[in-house]
Amino acid sequence: MQLTAAALAQIVDERGEGGRAFTRTYTEWAQRQAQASDRRRAAGSPLSALDGVPISVKDLFDVAGEVTTAGSRVLADAPAAEKHAAVVERLLQAGAVVVGKTTMTEFAYSGLGINPHYGTPANPWERQAARIPGGSSSGAAVAVADGMCLGAIGSDTGGSVRIPAALCGLTGYKPTARRINDAGLLPLSPSLDSIGVIAHDVASCIALDALIADCPLRVPQKTLAQAHFAVPQAVVLDELQPEVAGAFQRSLQCLSQAGARIEFIPRHGVRRAGGDQCRRRFHRAGVLALASSVDR
Repeated sequence: MQLTAAALAQIVDERGEGGRAFTRTYTEWAQRQAQASDRRRAAGSPLSALDGVPISVKDLFDVAGEVTTAGSRVLADAPAAEKHAAVVERLLQAGAVVVGKTTMTEFAYSGLGINPHYGTPANPWERQAARIPGGSSSGAAVAVADGMCLGAIGSDTGGSVRIPAALCGLTGYKPTARRINDAGLLPLSPSLDSIGVIAHDVASCIALDALIADCPLRVPQKTLAQAHFAVPQAVVLDELQPEVAGAFQRSLQCLSQAGARIEFIPRHGVRRAGGDQCRRRFHRAGVLALASSVDR
């Protein structure tokens, strides 16, 4: 109950971003879920490792009795969902506490996270300047960053979980499409949508993904001692803002200190490596032989 109470307090705090990060807050329902979780844990029979953990869901997943708006006023008067989305049902079966639905870019159609209808939650790293949180799972990332939940369920078609996670200093994971049952999800692209998760670290993402997929991931423990990273000195690194360049260099230092090998490739080497690689692949495919036989 303490985790849920703290999460709900953050959501309703008028000084915070809860009003822009959430389109629905399930205060009473979440409290009942948390109380039931406490009773199970007291009896020594939690439903899962995440029993009692407050989780948010993006407002394109159905919650029974609620309208799924997908961040749009167009759907505000649509019929309420008759049943929970499969991923919401899975959370409840595992004892997780669903605290509310999070804001998103309208119909998940942008990576910026801006929503003129329900509000745009400010990036936690630059709140006074109201910088964008990234999208389309904007509220999901801000909710996790601000302690309104410990994990968030979002969707990712072209970066909608990974972009806001990156911009808000979190971890976002997009699994293979259809790894997780998408029944009850309002789609952007049925063939490309994936249900992903946002949390503070990789381990938490693994735990949450395993829960909603009902298919535990077996992730071996590895070190970076055998890893080799190539850093191309290409045009993409030109004219970086000092803050971005500094953060990038610190990331490389962290990798190096963890045992990884960092190799910087000069610009001409990048071009040559790309050409060599393409040539090898074409030769393997027999494309060059075919092209040389064509009567021009």
